[in-house]
Amino acid sequence: MRLAVTIFLTDETITPTRLARELEQRGFAGLYLPEHTHIPVERTSPYPAGGELPPEYGRTLDPFVALGQAAAVTERLALGTGITLVAQHDPIDLAKQIATLDHLSAGRLTLGIGYGWNVEEAADHGVEWRTRRELTRDRMALMRALWADEPTAYEGEFGSVRASTAYPKPVQKPRGPVVGPRTLIGGAAGPKLFAHISEYADGWLPIGGRGLSESLPVLRSVWADAGRDPAALQIVPYAVQPTPGKLAHYAELGIEEAVVQLPPVGEAEVLGLLDGYAEYL
Repeated sequence: MRLAVTIFLTDETITPTRLARELEQRGFAGLYLPEHTHIPVERTSPYPAGGELPPEYGRTLDPFVALGQAAAVTERLALGTGITLVAQHDPIDLAKQIATLDHLSAGRLTLGIGYGWNVEEAADHGVEWRTRRELTRDRMALMRALWADEPTAYEGEFGSVRASTAYPKPVQKPRGPVVGPRTLIGGAAGPKLFAHISEYADGWLPIGGRGLSESLPVLRSVWADAGRDPAALQIVPYAVQPTPGKLAHYAELGIEEAVVQLPPVGEAEVLGLLDGYAEYL
């Protein structure tokens, strides 16, 4: 099983370049980074994990800038977002950022996307909370039009783009309905999420990796009903705390990659934790 890591890189943690070099040298498969543009001080959205919101949420580095640095100092390390808050971006600008990073990294990008949990953060971006999933779906479709081989117009519910010349293109070729880099959607199991995964993604980023024995058969059924190749579905448990038993369970489910969580700490502590994870590589 391939083992990647995720971490809240901030202005106080290990740097992207140092971490990326160490991950590649040690044999880790990839580096995934989260995204928060800002955290409004006055908020009513509860922290999903409970308790007080950890300070790293308001100090997070921009994932595309940080991954660009990581790409520049590595050759094989996969690069991913976990997750990009698509609804909070201008899709034309975002399409350019994604395609540029994928091009410069020779196709190493995984685009992990999601819908977010912080209502106030999204509102400052002009996002109507109740339609954020539909907005994300629409913006993904617009970006696919810009990534198409030929100039392609798109007219959607929330936005449009004229048929345009837009380079660079993502490296990976279209897979059925999916255009662009490997695309995984994060979120809790449910009919709407599974429908969207089957419509325009390569697979699922289940946060924490719990309950997969029950949810995977459901997703696989929805995927097959959508006419997708059963062998193409990718499941990547995300932000997990690894144990031999947990990773063995994932392998029994046919999972080939997992992303383990690192704390947002300095270089010495991060490298010590990577030493401890060596047994899983």
